[in-house]
Amino acid sequence: MSNYTTGEIAKLAGVTVRTVQYYDSRGILMPSDFSEGGRRLYTQEDLKKLKVICFLRDLGIPINSISEILTSENAEKVISLLLEQQLLVLQEEIAEREKQRDTILGMQKELKGMQTFSLENLNDIAYQMKNKKELNKVRRNVLIVGLFMDVIEVGTFILGITKGIWVPFLLGMIIVIALAIWISKYYFENVAYICPECHEVFKPSFKQAFWAKHTPKTRKLTCTKCGYHGFCVETYKEEKEEA
Repeated sequence: MSNYTTGEIAKLAGVTVRTVQYYDSRGILMPSDFSEGGRRLYTQEDLKKLKVICFLRDLGIPINSISEILTSENAEKVISLLLEQQLLVLQEEIAEREKQRDTILGMQKELKGMQTFSLENLNDIAYQMKNKKELNKVRRNVLIVGLFMDVIEVGTFILGITKGIWVPFLLGMIIVIALAIWISKYYFENVAYICPECHEVFKPSFKQAFWAKHTPKTRKLTCTKCGYHGFCVETYKEEKEEA
């Protein structure tokens, strides 16, 4: 069995000699043996114990509590639970870092396509990136309803042609028209637009937005803030935009 001096075990655990001495004075990491000259000697098990103590200290657990944990009957279960909790914290941190990375990559992509750059442009991009997930959710809901409308329209039309029964088609068209009105209102209630001139987020009237020329990400509107008329960038309408 290997024996380590105070300096050796401290180096292997990545701590200072004073730290090992402190744990010894507190009675939570006493040496397993002494050399003929009276030097403290630690075993491989002591090294493992020291690493556990360092881990618990990193979690912010007080020395007195560490001593109680290590001497308790269910010490392994407690430490195992602490490890699981620490793993969850790390996984959340990794997810947050990945989210930040994706945001940075997205902003870099948007900036490469810009002819001019300003803080206002950067703010617009940041606003879009922040609300992109919610906007995609709105668009996905619209797509799902749209597919359902297609199924009703096509299905009842085929039934009319093949069976000569047109009542379901007529009823189906009434449902489709009602759904079209509802989904249009739902969509425009949940989106807003960023003016490229004053960089303010505004909400146009339903009539203006419904009939305006548009692309997948923009719509030709008149800004309610500065009066600019042209293509504005679509984004998700946050709750504060309702005012």
